[in-house]
Amino acid sequence: MNGIDSNNLLQNLESITKANLDFVENQVQNLSQEQLNWKQHQESWNVLQVLAHLNAYAKYYQRIIKEKIQYTRHNQPVETFTSSPLGKSAWMSVKLGNLKNMKRRLRAPRNYNPSVNKSLLVGSEIEDFIVFQQQLLELLNAAKSVNLRKVRIPIALSKFIKLRLGDAFLFHVYHNERHVEQINKIIQNQRFPR
Repeated sequence: MNGIDSNNLLQNLESITKANLDFVENQVQNLSQEQLNWKQHQESWNVLQVLAHLNAYAKYYQRIIKEKIQYTRHNQPVETFTSSPLGKSAWMSVKLGNLKNMKRRLRAPRNYNPSVNKSLLVGSEIEDFIVFQQQLLELLNAAKSVNLRKVRIPIALSKFIKLRLGDAFLFHVYHNERHVEQINKIIQNQRFPR
């Protein structure tokens, strides 16, 4: 498997994160409560539920990533990052296609699904998302000083399965991008309240 330049990888993920942050600050922050709570159909998520889902993942991944970066003994960065087969499979499953399309529909685990787990909706979804994205930018910057291959991050569904730090970042950022595009599609819907 071919590697990618570690700095380019982190810069690319930083660009996506900045775009996600910019979109929410400029397109979502000023929406009305009616717009934020609008659903295309009964089973779909509204804007606040999508953000609550992302915030739940951010709360898990970013705390662990921060700890792992802070306390790792693998503080010699490598020039090239290579994904593991498991890591590549994880982030490829959430990565948008070239046309910003969702290649396949994924089911959120129950504890990360705001339709099932109502406690994910805390009333500060937009503000929390903005803070988490700013923290993510700081983590991507901090990651420049560690080995993206050797630092391991347990996945949200099982502490026994671990991803390389670079793969965990790819999964987390692509997952954010996928759902920000979902919000964009909600807002662009012809029936979305104006």
